[in-house]
Amino acid sequence: MKYRQSSLFFSHTYITLPAIFALSSAVVLVVTGCLGSWLSLKDSTCLQGLFVYLLVLVFCLESTASALAYFQSTQVDSEIAPLRGVFQKYAGSRQDPNSHAVDATQAELQCCGVHDYKDWLDTSWFNRTGGHSVPHSCCNSTFTSCNGTLDQPWKLYTQGCQMKLEMVFQFVLSFIIWGSPLVFVVEIALFLTIAQLMREQPLMEYQVLGKN
Repeated sequence: MKYRQSSLFFSHTYITLPAIFALSSAVVLVVTGCLGSWLSLKDSTCLQGLFVYLLVLVFCLESTASALAYFQSTQVDSEIAPLRGVFQKYAGSRQDPNSHAVDATQAELQCCGVHDYKDWLDTSWFNRTGGHSVPHSCCNSTFTSCNGTLDQPWKLYTQGCQMKLEMVFQFVLSFIIWGSPLVFVVEIALFLTIAQLMREQPLMEYQVLGKN
């Protein structure tokens, strides 16, 4: 499910901040790894300092991502509050962003309605279309003959999309939270590596210049 579609279901745009910080830390970590490989071939105090700076930057980004993810994980219910409003605006057209988002969500997450298929009975689209069927995206993919009619409810997805969205979002947040310790372990290993390189580097000898 694309971000442009799923973003319609969230109350605030800052809900994506944990993912942004996590991706940023991953990019910086890759750059740091490349720099570390270069350091093994080139002895440079300046590059070693840059390497340590990038490691500190990764630590800050990952810590921020983990803290934000933990904070967001306690507010998932309130963040997905606009879900019913998006379903109410369903028009049945693929050109409509709300309708396309609803159809894509129901098909990909294998869900129907907010809590179940009965939520469609209260929508304006259901009343306009005669009140006999729900969107085709509610059809269970195992039943090829399903056309969304309510006289065969066993052919529809039984779970609501709110629960499925919460499960997906909680999984992403948990991945960010529990991925942070792994990144920290990698950083410690890199810190020890650069410390060993700096120990093996010969100290520069300074001499007092005599007066002419």
